[in-house]
Amino acid sequence: MPLARSMSITSLSGMEEWDEEFDLEDAVLFEIAWEVANKVGGIYTVIQTKARLTVEEWGENYFLVGPYVESNVRTQVELIEPTNPALKRTIDKMNSSGCKVYFGRWLIEGSPYVVLIDVAFTAWSLDKWKTELWNNFSIGVPWFDREANDAVLFGFLTAWLLGEEPPHILAHFHEWLAGLGLALCRQRLLPVATIFTTHATLLGRYLCAGSVDFYNNLANFNVDKEAGDRQIYHRYCLERTAARCAHVFTTVSQITAVEAEHLLKRKPDIITPNGLNVKKFSAMHEFQNLHAQSKNRIQEFVRGHFYGHLDFNLDKCLFLFIAGRYEFSNKGADIFLEALARLNYLLRVNHSDVTVVAFFIMPARTNNFNVETLKGQAVRKQLWDTAHTVKERFGKKLYESLLIGQLPDVSKMLDKEDFTMMKRAIFATQRQCQPPICTHNMLEDSTDPILTCIRRIGLFNSSADRVKVIFHPEFLSSTSPLLPMDYEEFVRGCHLGVFPSYYEPWGYTPAECTVMGIPSISTNLSGFGCFMEEHIADPSAYGIYILDRRYRGVDESCNQLTSYLFQFCQQSRRARIIQRNRTERLSDLLDWRYLGRVRPLTLARRGNVHSSRKTSAQGFRYPRPASVPPSPALSRHSSPHHSEAEDEDDRYDEDEEAEKDRLNIRQPLALPTKKGPLPYPLPATAANGNGDRAIKSEKN
Repeated sequence: MPLARSMSITSLSGMEEWDEEFDLEDAVLFEIAWEVANKVGGIYTVIQTKARLTVEEWGENYFLVGPYVESNVRTQVELIEPTNPALKRTIDKMNSSGCKVYFGRWLIEGSPYVVLIDVAFTAWSLDKWKTELWNNFSIGVPWFDREANDAVLFGFLTAWLLGEEPPHILAHFHEWLAGLGLALCRQRLLPVATIFTTHATLLGRYLCAGSVDFYNNLANFNVDKEAGDRQIYHRYCLERTAARCAHVFTTVSQITAVEAEHLLKRKPDIITPNGLNVKKFSAMHEFQNLHAQSKNRIQEFVRGHFYGHLDFNLDKCLFLFIAGRYEFSNKGADIFLEALARLNYLLRVNHSDVTVVAFFIMPARTNNFNVETLKGQAVRKQLWDTAHTVKERFGKKLYESLLIGQLPDVSKMLDKEDFTMMKRAIFATQRQCQPPICTHNMLEDSTDPILTCIRRIGLFNSSADRVKVIFHPEFLSSTSPLLPMDYEEFVRGCHLGVFPSYYEPWGYTPAECTVMGIPSISTNLSGFGCFMEEHIADPSAYGIYILDRRYRGVDESCNQLTSYLFQFCQQSRRARIIQRNRTERLSDLLDWRYLGRVRPLTLARRGNVHSSRKTSAQGFRYPRPASVPPSPALSRHSSPHHSEAEDEDDRYDEDEEAEKDRLNIRQPLALPTKKGPLPYPLPATAANGNGDRAIKSEKN
């Protein structure tokens, strides 16, 4: 039987050379991933944001291992001589044997050491290593799968690197592209404690993209057949082998743990949620100021995009967005568009003065910017220059009139030339077509999923529509001539992030919204949504809306999403400010300082290692907003019929709400337990170590 199928978790050795007990200060941590200094997907964000905290914990004993990509190295990595003598000997030996291995500092926060391996330079060994892979694991990799070939080269070179090092190595591998190195460490009996983290299973992503009822049929899939039908069987075997060979197997969320148990045939040992570096401002209102500044920049773009059709009030305009990998169904863009069509109907029949502009930030194949879109920004700039010129002339005449002690004759302040200039500018704003949906020229316009859906639901940015749609098929950049904003600036300027994903093992986009104080909508099929449901008694009170996509049909989920959007549109400006304050309070819950303590714990669990490092952070809690009832049960009336007086007592008072929100506690509270402080907070309704109810929320 292949090793991937027959081997149990403990059937291979590899820990014999570890002492019975030693101080973890002597251990060396290698973190191996294809996205080290190489941005491909979300794992890049995981490693980049975690680096500073890991460097603080491990110091000179922490090394990242990734592929050498020259274009990335030139801008992100400072190449230096290896600082660790043993590692220097290893790199020199590999280079003298026909490899190309580089050492340097990754120029990000924390400046971690990186070991970068040029897999293309060692392609001469591919056939030999494929043969060894088949002989030892019965996994065959086809010649035409370049990504899998890179994974084979990267895996063998990583195992070579770790095999030359002395004992007491902890190696943390991310995803299937790095997983072969882990399996080789176990097969070669190397003295390496291994951790494997899957951020999303390969087969799960493919199955969800095929419009199947994935989560309710997990136990029924014939995984070998499904992987073979999709021509990813060799990749699936690499991933499953790594999961089964690892001393410790982790994943990023509970829902992905269930998925991994059924598809990879091993239950994860520990859940390791993804975190972020959270920047706290000294003044609580500072993030609100950043929101206002970024919102103004988005408004300027909207003014240009909708020139000639700017018949809505920008002060009553809400900016919604969805962003991420272009997976139309998996990311929920399909039901978001359908919900926008229904929201447009509701706003029109209710004669709402609110206008919604929904941005779709998803990279697709394009050949350039749309001419009409660029023209809009040019017209906006021309109007601004005209207004500025007229203002200067008007101001000069006003100044001269005041100097001679006369009140100005307003009718004479603007001459014929000024009116001619302004009329010419007004004529330039006339357009015969509707404002464009897409900001770029799409290479596959007729078959693009988003554009096809927009044609079906009829959201064409007409004057009668209260919902406008802008599709930006490119990641945002501050150097763009169209929308010159970084992604972080753009998110801060929006009012609501909408991420109704069907398949989202974690979900960095709603997490990023949360740490920036922007409310978001996610689902109970995303790791982020499940995490928030577990740790917050009433997520919606904090601006975290959880859409039910597991136990409802598509139409029901779409109706629920429409309801959330319509309720959000009915909020006043002050209510939105209050909600952003609450959302920002949750940022500590996603800080790596509370979520990044798993490695010493896992090592101690599997390797019998004594650790003198601090392995857990103080637990913390967030009180519910002061004016929100403590639980849904207490918010209901005791009987179906109640008096009008009760309605008067329960009426929402915005002034009182704002004052209570201002006084609401911000400082985290420790949650003592019998086993010490928790690495992250318990759910709001959870019991503590003595069986008592959790600490009640307090007010200053």
